[in-house]
Amino acid sequence: MKNFLEGVFAWKTAAAMMFSASVILCAVIMLFTGEDAVAIPVLASLLLVSAGGTFLQLLAFTDRIIKRMRYTARMAVFAIPFLALLAANAYFFRWFPMENTMYWLTFVGVFLLVFIGGTIAFEVYFRVMGKKYDGLLGQYRKQREAEK
Repeated sequence: MKNFLEGVFAWKTAAAMMFSASVILCAVIMLFTGEDAVAIPVLASLLLVSAGGTFLQLLAFTDRIIKRMRYTARMAVFAIPFLALLAANAYFFRWFPMENTMYWLTFVGVFLLVFIGGTIAFEVYFRVMGKKYDGLLGQYRKQREAEK
């Protein structure tokens, strides 16, 4: 039960952070497009995307639910349902004109660019941090050997 509650707390915290960032990003975009208010349906769609997206992150990128899975499979477990969640929200909340195929292609293209860019950024970050910690571990081992 404790593990479940910790997972719910982690999900709730991440969802709140994602929702806050989404609202700020939406407000900045609206500022540049001349809008002066955020509609309640827009906030509702951002809340749904934030709650669902952070649940998918918890599902795909932690070992709380899925214990063993390759990283590439985890990426698919996240990306495919998240794209479906975004597309459903785009459709039901009318994020853009639904009839125009070009808007949908642009929507999917932007999703793929952001997803691939984010994946590359995380890979670079983890490699840099891994080298940093390898160096610190090497220094620690040398220090321990010198003390003996």
